[in-house]
Amino acid sequence: MRIGQNAVRTQAALAAAIALLAPGAAAAGPADAYYERTFVIAADARCDLFPAPTAAALTAAAAQARGAALRAGASPAEVAAVATRARSRARAVACADPELATVRRRVDDAFAGWSRTPRMTFPGSRLDWTADRYGWDRTGWRLKQATTVGASPVAFGFAGKGDAPELAAVISWHGRPRPYGARLVLRDPNRLSRPWVAGGGLPPSTARASFWAAGVEAADPALSVDGQRAADIWRFPATAAEALERLDPREAFAIEFHFRDGSVATVRLETGDFAAGRAFLRMGRF
Repeated sequence: MRIGQNAVRTQAALAAAIALLAPGAAAAGPADAYYERTFVIAADARCDLFPAPTAAALTAAAAQARGAALRAGASPAEVAAVATRARSRARAVACADPELATVRRRVDDAFAGWSRTPRMTFPGSRLDWTADRYGWDRTGWRLKQATTVGASPVAFGFAGKGDAPELAAVISWHGRPRPYGARLVLRDPNRLSRPWVAGGGLPPSTARASFWAAGVEAADPALSVDGQRAADIWRFPATAAEALERLDPREAFAIEFHFRDGSVATVRLETGDFAAGRAFLRMGRF
């Protein structure tokens, strides 16, 4: 009897995947979309269903759906449970199941277009992430969020040339002395396990982690924020990007610029779909 029930549930999961896998499917709620995309990613890991670009597109779409589910009010525990159910169901599906072949065709049709998409915008509540897979043979922004601190424009994200862009902040100062240091500040999950979403600000100082930039130099003109003034670039370690990717998309983080007179200029930024944007970049150059 249990085998029969599992078969019925598996067929239902596959049928739902066929209906809900297209990016932005109207019928899918955020948690449904996250379930189905996680289900197919897990099935791909077992059955090698898709070429690497399609698998990367699915990963980006799943990260985007996860963020949408959290922003819609699901708790991190609920979202984690959705992923666990999806992976469990994928383990119960035979790789030769004809319905899985239908899912594979649906995914190929729905996500193949992502591999031909050079640029995407991942909207946030206040600030967006823009991702660019085009022109990696020259210096440019690969993933960027832009804002201002006072009158000074600033951009943060992945910048550089080739296949290994660096996490960096670029700022064009207006009417200030130059800072001597910059650090990235965000929630430390080892000190505070739950997301900090109260008021859209940072958690208490006792629950924060920070990553100092390695140094500063003149930014390549291609990275200039306003296209007119000279700008400085501060580079952060790869571990900072990994820490950002672990944050809840509703959380804020900040870059602090420290001056010799003891003052600090703080740039407020949104985690948003950073993980989805980074997964989009992993699809490779356009």
